[in-house]
Amino acid sequence: MKFSEFMNSWLYGKDGYYSNFNQIGKKGDFYTAVSTSKFFGGVIAKKIISSILKGLLPKNTTILEIGAHQGYLIADIIQFIYTLDIDLFYSLKFAILEPQESLRKIQKEYIETSFGESIDFKIYSKIDEISFHDAFVVSNEIFDAFACELIKDKQMLYVDNFDFYFDEIDTQTKNIIDKMGIVKGEVPIGYDVFIQKLHSQLKKYIFLSFDYGDMISREDFSIRIYDKHKVYPFFSLTKFVNDVKIEKGNINIANLYKKSDITYDVNFSYIKKIFQDLKVTNIYYSSQAKALIDFGLIDLLEILKEKKGEKIYLQELNKIKILIDPTFMGERFKCFIAYQSS
Repeated sequence: MKFSEFMNSWLYGKDGYYSNFNQIGKKGDFYTAVSTSKFFGGVIAKKIISSILKGLLPKNTTILEIGAHQGYLIADIIQFIYTLDIDLFYSLKFAILEPQESLRKIQKEYIETSFGESIDFKIYSKIDEISFHDAFVVSNEIFDAFACELIKDKQMLYVDNFDFYFDEIDTQTKNIIDKMGIVKGEVPIGYDVFIQKLHSQLKKYIFLSFDYGDMISREDFSIRIYDKHKVYPFFSLTKFVNDVKIEKGNINIANLYKKSDITYDVNFSYIKKIFQDLKVTNIYYSSQAKALIDFGLIDLLEILKEKKGEKIYLQELNKIKILIDPTFMGERFKCFIAYQSS
């Protein structure tokens, strides 16, 4: 089978890694910005409010999170909107797009427990169910969860019972390679369909996404496996290490399959091109650190210091440093925004 089919099975198949609830954070396999600090959602809430006050979206727009895991991020956003602008809290609508049924149940329960019936909230299982006129769309680490093909030397990777080998590139992958302009690395499958469908369902939107990656292709493999906060470069667990088979001890792909996360760096230039092909030209791209500061992180911290005092302020500041420190998430993660005015 193609590697993308293998990866889809790993993440989304029966008993796949994302088909069941998996902890994120200290007890899980990896950290995200959401699990680091509630102020990540707070800064996004501030960006939403400022966008609406500038007239980019109406006061009754829908805040839609795609890939919400347990629902923590959108809950943090809702809570901060309540704190910063209570009128918007009651006029806005909130929604989650989540294809995994098991996660939809968890999200529904968490949001209902947090806010009861005080908000207009819905969960959708498919993009086709969405038909908003306007929306502020939020996604955190979603593009790295799309399956991909792996290419090098004009060939792509295939899998046969955990045996990996390179062979001829198929037409679908070749078409994407031509658009991306790469010769080695990950070729994401489905970005174009996802973005095109979302674009067709919304008349006016702001699409905001955070993920790790870059605007320039590395022309190398970044695919890796996260298991209990340990990182294993994918090819280090195969025969393709300096073309010599290595001893792997108890760690091998077969026993990590479906039990750990598999991911890769996002090529933002390809995402940008897809939006531009849809005539969406108002695009913002920066490091996560710069974006969070531009969105008003410092102002939020000043409010916290004034309301809660120095001790709480310093505690939260230590968490936020992880989000903006260049040696942690600050530069490794990027922010991408596409604005569609009509």
